[in-house]
Amino acid sequence: MKVNKFFLLAIIFSMLFAQAKSQEKQEDKITASTQVLKDFGNMKESIPADLLKITEGIIIVPRLINGGFVLAAKRGKGIAMVKLADGTWSNPVFVTITGGSIGLQAGVQSVDLVLIFKHSATLQQIGERSFTLGGQISATAGPVGRSSTASTDYKMEAEVYSYSRSKGLFAGISLQGADISIDNKANEAFYGKEVTSQELFSSSSNTSESVTDLKNELNDLYK
Repeated sequence: MKVNKFFLLAIIFSMLFAQAKSQEKQEDKITASTQVLKDFGNMKESIPADLLKITEGIIIVPRLINGGFVLAAKRGKGIAMVKLADGTWSNPVFVTITGGSIGLQAGVQSVDLVLIFKHSATLQQIGERSFTLGGQISATAGPVGRSSTASTDYKMEAEVYSYSRSKGLFAGISLQGADISIDNKANEAFYGKEVTSQELFSSSSNTSESVTDLKNELNDLYK
């Protein structure tokens, strides 16, 4: 019986350790996302202020892997947030982005990615199903220039505007054909229970230090 008891305790401790490591991994993802926003905000060329004023959602993907030879592939994990009716930001929802594109590309490149959504309802739809940028959802490489206005070179006709940063360079990036879906395992690991994306998107109840820092950086970017 003692052997069985020790064996059971070992299994329990092993499961608790694995859970703690998984939660720590998601914390690191939020911290990395906060740094991405900080880096974007510090760059001379950034997301136009006029675009930020009318948007209601954002996805941040630190270190999106973009590479291949002739047939290029993309994959990354990040977080999504929507602006609530009172102007605050929702709890973060962990997401996965995958997709491919045809082009003369070689090697593997890591880029920090930000997707700007005009309407929060678009992001909330991914809780029901994954969606494809450029398919069900219109998407385009975002215009660059902190002081650019809506009348310069675009008419805000797309639903999603995408931006990337790699090796100090900032630019719009094409993500046609990329799929976005909810990372349910990551959400469960971070929040400690099964929770739907709709619940997370509709609340700003999480006040952990990492999430608070993320929201503060997001508010600075949107000022």
